[in-house]
Amino acid sequence: MRNLFLLLGLIASVGVAEAKPKDPNEGVPVKVIVKDDENKPIATAVVRHPLEADRHRVNSVDGSWETSVLYLPDGTELRFTPGQTVDLEISAPGYVTQVFQYQIRKRRNVVELKLHKIENEVEQIEEPMITFGRDVPRESKE
Repeated sequence: MRNLFLLLGLIASVGVAEAKPKDPNEGVPVKVIVKDDENKPIATAVVRHPLEADRHRVNSVDGSWETSVLYLPDGTELRFTPGQTVDLEISAPGYVTQVFQYQIRKRRNVVELKLHKIENEVEQIEEPMITFGRDVPRESKE
């Protein structure tokens, strides 16, 4: 029993020794999960900030994307900080693009979004009959 307590104490001290203080320059992680109306992940979805040139693909298995910093085209970094409001655009082929604002908290920044399928209501348009000279029926000689 004493060995068990020594082992637990050793594990606890190693765990404390490996814990590092959080870097104040690091951003707060934000995770976006993209799903469809049936609550299934959309593997082809992309996430983009309006000022950013790059589109970020979500994880094809669970439909998630996570980051704490974005790199803007002018070379600056947009680090996510608590209280900051960030705009994100979520899109996927065959789905309606969604733009949303999110206010970042200190922790547990998980946003689940649902994209709706584009409804293609195809109307049956009757094509007009265009006749050409060769399409006019010949008169019979009878």
